[in-house]
Amino acid sequence: MIVALALGLALLIQAFLIKPYQIPSGSMEPTLDINQRILVNRFVYHFTDPKPGDVVVFHPPAGVDRGGSAECGAAHAPDQPCPEPTPEESSETFIKRIVAGPGDTISIKNGLPVINGEVTEPDGYEIIPCGPAGSGCNMPREITIPEGHFFMMGDNRGHSDDSRFWGPLPEDQLIGKAFATYWPPNRIGGL
Repeated sequence: MIVALALGLALLIQAFLIKPYQIPSGSMEPTLDINQRILVNRFVYHFTDPKPGDVVVFHPPAGVDRGGSAECGAAHAPDQPCPEPTPEESSETFIKRIVAGPGDTISIKNGLPVINGEVTEPDGYEIIPCGPAGSGCNMPREITIPEGHFFMMGDNRGHSDDSRFWGPLPEDQLIGKAFATYWPPNRIGGL
């Protein structure tokens, strides 16, 4: 009886409160390494709004698995971030950092977001800057983020499939906020 109750409680916690994830790619390096494991708070955004700087897990717009022009939901210039996501949600899960929110204007300069006309440097975290051949490192034409959407970027700016290519993310596709790492042991801690 106690084992069944403990198992039921563990499944309930994972389904509604806290869920573990494994990092599948290097797009969030140096913050998160490939195969590092994190915990995600699935209920925090019921009580507070997502904000720039949050590291979040989400379902990206449909088309990310096909890449190329299928990723973006609207025609746009090559030197401009994708202005609109595809209308459907992918079954994939991604992890990225929110860099801008609803109503902000954004363009990209040397891999850094230019929010409302000001270059935004990382605050309290490190990035791997864009290299000279990095994709999406310079997108000087700005877009405005629609209400209820957020602009995501990986911390490995030259090697991240993010909002630059598939557009601002609708808030209802957020799964939750990453708040801790639990594996490997030398990386245990908060985010």
